[in-house]
Amino acid sequence: MAGQGPPTNTSVVQTDAEERNIAVVKEYMRIANSPTGNKGRSSVAHLCTEDSVFEAPTTFPGCETPLDYADSHSKVMSAISDLEITSFDIVFAKEGHVLLRYSAEGSHCGQPHNGIQATGNRAKWHAAAIFEVRDGKIYSFTKEWDKVRLSNDHVLYFTQSQPGN
Repeated sequence: MAGQGPPTNTSVVQTDAEERNIAVVKEYMRIANSPTGNKGRSSVAHLCTEDSVFEAPTTFPGCETPLDYADSHSKVMSAISDLEITSFDIVFAKEGHVLLRYSAEGSHCGQPHNGIQATGNRAKWHAAAIFEVRDGKIYSFTKEWDKVRLSNDHVLYFTQSQPGN
């Protein structure tokens, strides 16, 4: 696995197998959320089972696998080209399940997104993900992300910059 990455708050003692599962999940998140490292599904395929599943209907409709998510998110990464996961706020595993809540920030400083030119708007947000890891690979990924907060704050690519914002 790659470098150390952002700070991590692991709240409970984990077994060696649970630590390995956490490492797989953090590596997937590091790649999928990297403006330079996420080139779509090929970037994360080595970390996922062939029959993997993904669920996040409110934020990534149409994505059915973690590979689909990587494809979709690579387009977001081209718009938020300075995105950074600043911390893994809560991380713990129980057998094959890993829960990860993370904080991130970035600005719409890259390519247009959904027809909107870069606004320069910057935002910070939190999201949570639940993974199931089987035999050292991600089988399932469920994501919850408060995208409404970003839109209401008139940030990133969800709205055009407003005078005074």
